[in-house]
Amino acid sequence: MRIIFAGFQHETNTFAPDLADDAAFAHGGGFPPLSRGADVLTALVPTANIPGAGFLNAARAAGDEIVPILWTAACPSGFVARDTYERIAGEIVAGIRAALPADAIYLDLHGAMVAEHVFDGEGELLARIRAVTDIPVIVSLDLHANVTQRMIDLADALVAFRTYPHVDMAETGRRAHRLLERRVAGAPFAKAAHRIPYMMPICWQATGEQPAKGLYESLAAIEAETAVPSISYAMGFAAADFPECSPVVWAYGETPEQAQAAADALYAQVLAAETAFSGPLYDPDAVVEKALALNAGGVRPVVIADAQDNPGAGGSSDTMGILRALIAHDVPSAAIGAIFDPAAAQAAHRAGVGAQVTLDLGGRAPIAGDSPLRETFTVEALSDGRLRTHGPYFGELDMDLGPSACLRHGGVRIVIASAKVQMADREMFRYLGIDPEAMDIVVVKSAIHFRADFGPIAGEILTAVAPGAMMMRATDWTWKHLPDDLRLMPGGPSFAETRTPEQA
Repeated sequence: MRIIFAGFQHETNTFAPDLADDAAFAHGGGFPPLSRGADVLTALVPTANIPGAGFLNAARAAGDEIVPILWTAACPSGFVARDTYERIAGEIVAGIRAALPADAIYLDLHGAMVAEHVFDGEGELLARIRAVTDIPVIVSLDLHANVTQRMIDLADALVAFRTYPHVDMAETGRRAHRLLERRVAGAPFAKAAHRIPYMMPICWQATGEQPAKGLYESLAAIEAETAVPSISYAMGFAAADFPECSPVVWAYGETPEQAQAAADALYAQVLAAETAFSGPLYDPDAVVEKALALNAGGVRPVVIADAQDNPGAGGSSDTMGILRALIAHDVPSAAIGAIFDPAAAQAAHRAGVGAQVTLDLGGRAPIAGDSPLRETFTVEALSDGRLRTHGPYFGELDMDLGPSACLRHGGVRIVIASAKVQMADREMFRYLGIDPEAMDIVVVKSAIHFRADFGPIAGEILTAVAPGAMMMRATDWTWKHLPDDLRLMPGGPSFAETRTPEQA
């Protein structure tokens, strides 16, 4: 087959303060930087856990001709800048038009992109592509996609990740290739979908634990038993204030009845699991006290998820709530990372290893309840920020975090980086000489993805609610655009029940 290939990924937190602009997509935010044409084929290395890389591996094995347009991603943040969206979307559409004729198009998208001027970034891109061609379009999506009706209508098939942490991103690309082959060889798929009437906090969505574990096992079983071409369940990204923000179940079939039966079966199970999406949350002082009590009982390392400042969900990765608590409790052995503070990194590099530096650390983003932390630190290690990840989430991937430093305050070691990337791989501590396995307490700016690499070493995992842009309780945000009947928490109130006159 001759397949046109493009990727444009962003997970948009509409409550986060910073925009995803040209520079954000040029850098990649932990993933490969923006690449065009043949450079895409080398940027998406075969060992990377990226949907596009998995698709390319499958396409090469099948002997397909790939026509790459571009591939780009940016670290989750606030809205995609209008000019940036128009420039990248325009380049993709123009590239597709120039590459025709072809047998099909594959798109590596996220599914939760919101631009300054477009609620449904992926649906809008698909509409523009449909204006130039009607050939089959197959799309891979994140498990946290906010799947819109427009996306379902305009794509021949959408296929989502099935794991969180997303260790199956490359596998999803391979599944997308198999679906593309089936679509090109046959008739259009019948479609069926259900919108789930409740949001669930991302901290309780780990697919290695219940209830998500059982739901995705059921998904695979239903797909096998009914022989549908594909079924997906996206748990949604509950930080995007627009009318179709919600989880969705969807299925493809050879007939409408087959697709509907598969979607109905999984939908019923997701409804029944609603109240199981829950667990304990701790404020900064309480989570440090709990961790120290576990240490006293011989449990170590205790891994604390600073979930609300997760840069993988739009967090600024520089809030100081848990670091303040670690220092206040004089924790004797802890590491925290990664704090995004280029100015602090530069100051540490100027001072040199062994120097004492007094800094106003972090707290730069306008996040409620947070401010810079003024303390004197010891510069313990320095790095240019180049490292290679090895864990299940990123896979084997070269990463550049820019000038970086390990600062120490008492027994607390702090990773400072010049790029904002989710702490989801142990190498992001090791590159500055920190052995996470040797710490009593390890704090990660992440919600779930860290579990893939840190879970095997954790004596216990705790989830904190410190200042940040990604609330673990959707009721803590002020919404404007949600559907009235959507419940903001499992078993909780609907938007209509919580809406104030100011939100009308």
